[in-house]
Amino acid sequence: MAIHEDLLGGPPPTHLPDDPEPRELLAGGTAPADVAAKYPTSSLAWAQLADEAFERGSVVESYAYARTGYHRGLDSLRRNGWKGHGPVPWEHEPNRGFLRALHALARAAGSIGEQEEYERCSQFLKDSSPTAAQTLG
Repeated sequence: MAIHEDLLGGPPPTHLPDDPEPRELLAGGTAPADVAAKYPTSSLAWAQLADEAFERGSVVESYAYARTGYHRGLDSLRRNGWKGHGPVPWEHEPNRGFLRALHALARAAGSIGEQEEYERCSQFLKDSSPTAAQTLG
């Protein structure tokens, strides 16, 4: 993994450690609720639960799942040196669970009319990873 120096003095990108078990279970078709129960710190499992709830029209449930994944991700980011701002690259696959949860939280907040939260989370996603903001829509 290459370390890139920010010549403008910004914080370095945060790369969360790989946690392949939840990702592999989800990819293999294990229900996200089962993965979240076994790996409750997995933002990816919570993000997938949020996506599924949103797709079936359960927006408040999606919001709750997304918020859980978001907070689990913040905990992990902080444990790995993140100081509250700076890049969280989408290109680093272990970061995607947090970024997906953040996107899901913004989406659900917008859907229930929580405009301030929608704007805050949308901007946080863009600031963390422009690629994630573009990829996730």
